[in-house]
Amino acid sequence: MLNFRPVVLMAVVSAVAGCSVPGPGGAPDGIHDPYEVKNRKVHDFNRNLDKKLFSGDGPGYAGTVPPFVQERVSSFADTVSLPQTVVNQLLQGRLVRATNNSLRFTLNATIGVGGMFDVAKEWGLDPDESDFGETLAVWGVPEGAYLEVPVLGPSTERDTAGDVVDLFTDPLKYVVPTPERYIGTVAKGLDTVGERSKFGGTVDSILHGSADSYLQFRLMYLQNRRYELGEDAPGADFDPLAVDTEGF
Repeated sequence: MLNFRPVVLMAVVSAVAGCSVPGPGGAPDGIHDPYEVKNRKVHDFNRNLDKKLFSGDGPGYAGTVPPFVQERVSSFADTVSLPQTVVNQLLQGRLVRATNNSLRFTLNATIGVGGMFDVAKEWGLDPDESDFGETLAVWGVPEGAYLEVPVLGPSTERDTAGDVVDLFTDPLKYVVPTPERYIGTVAKGLDTVGERSKFGGTVDSILHGSADSYLQFRLMYLQNRRYELGEDAPGADFDPLAVDTEGF
């Protein structure tokens, strides 16, 4: 029987997100952060959690797991995320990008040994990610307020709504049986840990060494996200990496 929950959830979340504030141009300095007090509390929680997980004396994921294995995990995580990317790009009306990612998935899932190797990139099909937050942006849903989400970190009302919908729009979840379907989730988690470890020095200098890591991460996230979506970024003349590491 057809499951209508994803469709209903999309409609509800889109409506809620659409009630948010206008785009970044309607806020001072292009940043709308009415929840700053609560956001800062969540940021402190995330920063303390990050310190416990990644600031130990050991070598960590990047120093323990061989680079070859890390690359295979990253490639597999990208491959299993492609069907969901295709769904979003179809909803965005981007048929060429959806077709390219369909080819990427087919090549990597077959010739690439179940996604372990990114052979599609060698054929000129570069990685191209998308999510329902981008779909909402294409549909004209405003960004809304800035949010810091527990564990997940910086976001916006629109992207948080998109993250909720993305929980239901992965086609693999409906065709891959349990427990095999969770292998992709684990791979995505390990890939995220690997990315955090790879850029550990830069992240540590901002998250644990800057005078106000909340403002730094907020600006960096909004700049990067709006650049991805082709929207106006705040503080275009500001270098978020040129931070004041004195304090705290």
